[in-house]
Order: sequence, then C-alpha cells, then structure tokens
Amino acid sequence: MVDRPQGPEPGTPEYEWLYGKSRPQSDDDATQIIPQGQVPPTANRPDPGPEHTQVMPSAEPYRTPPPPGQQPNTAQPNRPLAPPPGQQPPSGGGRGFGVRRPRFRPLRWLMLLLLLWLAFLIATPIFAFNKISTVDAFPSGDRPDDQDGTTYLVVGSDSRADLSKEERKKLGTGGDVGQRTDTIMLLHTGKGPNLLMSIPRDSLVEIPGHGTAKINGTTNPDAYKGGGPKLLIETIEHNTGIKIDHYVEIGFGGFVDVVDAVGGIEICPTKDMTDKQANLKIEKGCQEADGVTALGYARSRKTDPQFGDITRAKHQREVVSAVGSKAVSPWSVINPIRYWKLNMAAARTVKVSEGTGPIDLGRFAWAMTRVDGDNGLTCGVPISDLAVHWDAERSKEMFEHIKDDDTEGISNDLCTETGLKD
Repeated sequence: MVDRPQGPEPGTPEYEWLYGKSRPQSDDDATQIIPQGQVPPTANRPDPGPEHTQVMPSAEPYRTPPPPGQQPNTAQPNRPLAPPPGQQPPSGGGRGFGVRRPRFRPLRWLMLLLLLWLAFLIATPIFAFNKISTVDAFPSGDRPDDQDGTTYLVVGSDSRADLSKEERKKLGTGGDVGQRTDTIMLLHTGKGPNLLMSIPRDSLVEIPGHGTAKINGTTNPDAYKGGGPKLLIETIEHNTGIKIDHYVEIGFGGFVDVVDAVGGIEICPTKDMTDKQANLKIEKGCQEADGVTALGYARSRKTDPQFGDITRAKHQREVVSAVGSKAVSPWSVINPIRYWKLNMAAARTVKVSEGTGPIDLGRFAWAMTRVDGDNGLTCGVPISDLAVHWDAERSKEMFEHIKDDDTEGISNDLCTETGLKD
C-alpha cells in the first residue's frame, strides 16, 4: 500500500489557506484517511459532526508499469497497465473510467427497414384483392376437357353504371346504356411464349341457341336470357374448343386510374386521330398519354375507315402491353405511393370469376407484362374478311396450338396484327 500524505502541517501556507488563520485542529474536525478499497461502516461509529472531513482515495484505473528490472506490482492483478505516454486510453476501459456509449448498428436498422418494406409489398396486393368483385362467369353443361397451360378471357366492359355524370362527360362514354364489350381477348400462358389474341367484337360467330350474330352481343344481359359472361364463355368455347380457366373483366373508370397510377404510357398512333365520341384528339407519332387519352385511343373505332374495329383491337393490345411494362418497372415497387395507387386502381377496375384466387390473378398480371417482343405474341384471331368472319382453316390451326399449349409453334402466318393473312 502506498503511503499518502496526511494533509498540510499547522503553520504552513497550505494549512493557512485551507483552514484560515492559525485555526487550531481538534480531533473532531480532523481529516480522516480511509484506506484504499475500504469504506468504514456507518454503524457503531460516532457522528463526525458537520465539519468532519473524510478523504476518499482516488481509484486508479490503471497500474503503473514497474521500472526496468523490477518485479511488477501484484497487489492489483486485475487492473490493466497504464497506456504509454501520449496515447489515449481506450474508451470505457478500466473500472470507473467512464460510461460505455451504445454503438450505432446501421446493418440492424437496414434489416429492419427491409423487413417492413417486404411486409408492405406483400400486404398491399392482398388488401387490394379483398376489394375485388367476383362474378359467377362459367356456364353449366358440357365444356371442353382440361388442357395444358392456362387461358384467361379478358373483357373490357363498356358499362357506365359505376361512373358519375361528370366522369362520363370527362371520358366521353355517353349515358348508361347497358353492358357490352369494347374488348375481348384471350391470354394463354404455358410452357411456350405468352399469347395475347384479340377477338374483334364484330366477329360473326355461332351463339349457342341464338344462331349467328356479333360476339359482343352475348354480353348484353338484356339481349338473351342468361346472357353476360356465361353466354360469352360458352360461345367462345363452342367456337374454338379452348377451355377458359379464368374470367377477368376490366371497367372504364378503373382502367383510367391504372394508367394514371403508373404515370401514363406511351402510345404510337400511325395517323392523326380525332373521335368526339371517344373524347380523343391526338397527332400521329409516339407520345405520352394519360388515362383519359389512353382510354380514348383504345376505344376509338372510327378513325381508321379501312380496318375500323380491327385497328381498335390492335390499339387495345398496344395499351395493355404498355401498362404492363410500366407496372413492373422498378419505380412501381420503389415508390410506395405509386405502388399503393396501382394496386387500389386495379382493385377498382377488375372483376374476376369465382374461384380465381390471388395467385391466379398475380400470374395473370405478370403474364400481361410479357406479351410483347421476345416474351410473347400479340395478334388478332385469324379472319378471312373485314365482315368479320373467322378464317376457317387458319383459325382452326391457331386454336389447336393453344389447346395443345404449343404457342411456340404458332407461325407468323397465323399471328398477324390484323388477323388477316399477310
């Protein structure tokens, strides 16, 4: 134990400064030294009085290294050696040397944010799916057997029932005149490229129990008893032999919201287009289009006097492909506001057949983004004229490829933009 001084001696300057002039020192107010590492018990000891001073030895956080040639001091074996001169002691080192500060862990916070983001990405489409309406779409009676791959019937409804008067005026849809189809498409997915095939709404086909008529008349509930989606599916299956696995209906207002949710799309008209009924006035050439313009572009049938409804079907496939491309862009996932609006808009616009679950709808959405270029095929149903009659030979060959899930074997002669043979 190192001896410590007992304080200044009486009569010295240090004593005069500490206690005042020639203050006599008594036993009661004498400074007491408490040995290092030992605290006197408070019990059984006299009250030191108000001016009794006790000196606590300072705790040495480090041992002093022994001089060369001497044995180290083992009285304090657990105390580290003092750092060399000029070197700072480690933070928080030694007992009584300070408080250890909590360390910032960026990786832990990053992992937490990533988990929250993944939860948001998963929960949002599930929440949106619960808001989607369903419809009893499949007919009873004999239907084609199960086939490889999956075929979706995609219908663009022109119903105005869910639109306000202001929305009808803005979109140029006219009054609430009942439900027909502006768009009829088959989307087939399987082992080959995805196929998106338009069926012109003026197609003249045999409607079971009603003779030959335009195919879009089957979706008007007032036209035939038991019409609507059931009769449309029955008609398509009867004329093609292709089994429809899922029914997806898209409405006017929600479609506009979807286009706006992805920030608009690019359209490339080949000529100037002015159609008052579709509320459309655009110049030829590639350009950005908002939801209202994209809807008019996909609906207009009077701006092409040669092909009419055939050109409209082509524009519809163009718009669908553009929306799909924007929907799967990284920005649609990175931007939470855009991701939320896209899912909520899709929930408003889509109506699906009963039994179509979130996985089925997710596969449909993904397939719709891969129907152009190297990922898929877009074409019209093979037709023989602009009346519109289906080409008996070519259409039958196209349907056989779809039934066999052999879209890779579809030739350019079968898959054309207009459906006519090149």
